[in-house]
Amino acid sequence: MYGFEPSEEQKMLVDAVHKYAAKDLREAAHEADETGGFPDTLISKGWELGVVQASVPETFGGFGDHSAVTGALAAEELAWGDLAGALTILGPGVLAFPLLLAGTEEQKKRYLPPLVGGDYRPVSLAWVEPDFDFDPGALRSTARSEKGGYVLSGSKCFVPFADRAENLLVLASLEGKSQAFLLPRQTPGLTVLEREGNLGIRALPTFEIKLEDCRLPEDARLGGKEGHDPRLLLNSSHVALASMAVGVARAAYEYAMSYAKERIQFGVPIAQKQAVAFMLAEMATEIEAARLLVWEAAWTLDTGQEATRAVALAKSAADDMVMMVTDRAVQILGGHGYIREHPVEMWMRNGRGFPTFTGLAMV
Repeated sequence: MYGFEPSEEQKMLVDAVHKYAAKDLREAAHEADETGGFPDTLISKGWELGVVQASVPETFGGFGDHSAVTGALAAEELAWGDLAGALTILGPGVLAFPLLLAGTEEQKKRYLPPLVGGDYRPVSLAWVEPDFDFDPGALRSTARSEKGGYVLSGSKCFVPFADRAENLLVLASLEGKSQAFLLPRQTPGLTVLEREGNLGIRALPTFEIKLEDCRLPEDARLGGKEGHDPRLLLNSSHVALASMAVGVARAAYEYAMSYAKERIQFGVPIAQKQAVAFMLAEMATEIEAARLLVWEAAWTLDTGQEATRAVALAKSAADDMVMMVTDRAVQILGGHGYIREHPVEMWMRNGRGFPTFTGLAMV
């Protein structure tokens, strides 16, 4: 059975991440949301915390063993600071962790050391498709076998850093099965369209891309000729996103609680009003419940058990919870909740997107 006490190494990492999230990410979040990006120096500082590197073995340029629990703990703290910043700093993980989970030894040796062993380098994962009925397990983008390799075609959206990433990991349907392919950005047939204008995570640059007969060698398929189980990637992404949803919700709850204690109406803080107190109590309860589901799902992944059910429960609960909590935070602030001087409106916009963020993070 799993326990609830983090190891000393995990405590040290989470403490360092929280300090960075509070001092750097939180303070820069509003301006980044307005301008559409974070300063490179701030992202480099976050990368140097070593969240991704701590889950990559020394053999491949990191300094630890892969742990979904450790990744989930750190992702929650970063998202507590700012979601777009968290997705940016953890961005290299969308290539590093699929390689660790499903890559061949040759793929790991080729791609991981330069990715995690040096300065921050943006990479990208292209999974979501611009269709209202998008299903990560039934993709419209296709890959067909061709002598000596594969040919990719289709459309993707929500592709972060597609304009500058050296490599993209693209998901496509190969003979009815979702598979991932390593795609250099300069591959002929890959077209990066204009930057998307999103409701939330506006400091994270995302793009739509077109794939028109992009030819790749045989070793571009994640896992080699035999491929991989796509559930490994989906479960990893869902745990990462669920933990981030907990972080965003926790930020909104704490802010609303603080406001409710200071806001005086009819001679008393509004936190003492039954309607507000009940909302805050339910917010706290749902955050804790979702966090426990995330921890269980992450632990199940780390122990090598079949984790799809546990992961699905955690992701579904976190998606619903973060929308409820951030919406109520806006309600508790009243008119102040709707203006951009307070961060709750940004947290609500960010929270709304979690059901659609497939592949934007991994642990």
